[in-house]
This record gives sequence, C-alpha cells and structure tokens, in this order.
Amino acid sequence: MAGKKEEVRGMFNRIAHRYDYLNHFLSLGIDRQWRKRLRKDMAKYKPSIILDVATGTADLAIELVKLNPSQIIGVDIAETMLEVGVKKIKKKKLDKIITLKQADSENLPFETDSFDAAAVSYGVRNFETPLKGLQEIHRVLKPGGVFMVLEFGMPDGFPVKQAYSFYFNFILPVWGKVFSGSYESYKYLPESVKTFPFGERFTELMKEAGFSEGKFKKLSMGITYLYEGVK
Repeated sequence: MAGKKEEVRGMFNRIAHRYDYLNHFLSLGIDRQWRKRLRKDMAKYKPSIILDVATGTADLAIELVKLNPSQIIGVDIAETMLEVGVKKIKKKKLDKIITLKQADSENLPFETDSFDAAAVSYGVRNFETPLKGLQEIHRVLKPGGVFMVLEFGMPDGFPVKQAYSFYFNFILPVWGKVFSGSYESYKYLPESVKTFPFGERFTELMKEAGFSEGKFKKLSMGITYLYEGVK
C-alpha cells in the first residue's frame, strides 16, 4: 500500500494540467490575493535567496520575484506539476531567477543555512510527517531567516462557516471532477483541511521544529491562514 507521500505525488500529477485554472476558478481568484499578502509580509526581511517548498506550478515563486531576490528555488515531489511550472517560468522569462527541482520536503537537497527565506503555499498539509518537513526547512534557513506558510483553515463565524463547509464538502469535489476528471483529488482537499492543525496548534508545531516568534493571521475570515516564524 502506497504511503501518503506517493499518494499525494500521484494525485497532483493527475490534475497538474488543470491545477492553475481550478485554483483560480474555485477560489474566485482570491488565491492571488493571498499569495500577494505573503509577499508583502516577507518584503520587510529583504531576502536574497528564497526557497519555495511544495511549489506546485510555481505561482508563489513567480509572485516572490517582485521582491527582487537574486535566486528563488522551488521544490516539489510531483514532476508533472513542475513541468507546468517550468513552462510558465520560461514564458515569463524568469528562468534566470527561478529554478525548479524535484525534491522531497522532508529530505531537502540543500546545505544547512542556505536560504534567507522559505515559504510553503498550501502544501504543508500534504507533508507525510509535518514536523519533519518543518525541521528540514528550519535546517536550510540561515539564522534570522523567515519562514512563511499559507494554508487553509476553517472559518468559525456564522454564516460563513456553514456556507464554506457546504461549498468545500459538496461543490468543490464535483467541480473538481468536471474540470480535472479527478473527483478523488478534490475530495481529498476538504478531508486534508479538516485534519490539519491550523491556528495555535500549527504555531506550536513550528516552535517544536525550532522556529521562534511563531504567529499567524486569518485571511478572508479564516478561510486561509498566514503563518510566520523566524529561525
């Protein structure tokens, strides 16, 4: 029986061809604003070398180019997602700044203290062992380096909580199947969000991995969370 890592890799390889369109369509375009918010919060650290873990099709890496870094390296285990990302990067003529590599977030192929900043955009909940992944990211960051995470949460205010829960559990998987041909892939999304330790529980996990100043802010009434920690 395949472990979570291989299941996730296979799932994202299957939907890679429609992943960007679905992300923008199913979030009503708000996902762009969430990535922009991460970039603006990271700007105060003035990072030169940035690591984008679980980069997918490189949307966050492309957004972070606006920080004028010297280098951005994106890693992901799903090779088909990376192929889509490489095409986007070349089309935008950003291949001198952004490099994509196939790599496991829990076993990063980089020296200790290599990066000024690291980020994960909607990929932490897919880590097979989240603590191990966070510890690896902590290892490759330079002392004083910032780590930022965008990840889904669950809104808790009426009526947003009820409307979001219905959309997430019933509408999203159906539309996911219509547009990507993979119902199971988009059924996985709400299931993975339900089991993810968001909010205070995730900042505690960040602290356990070695990060200090762990904090978070809710975006879009708690639909997504932005986390920040420092090595």
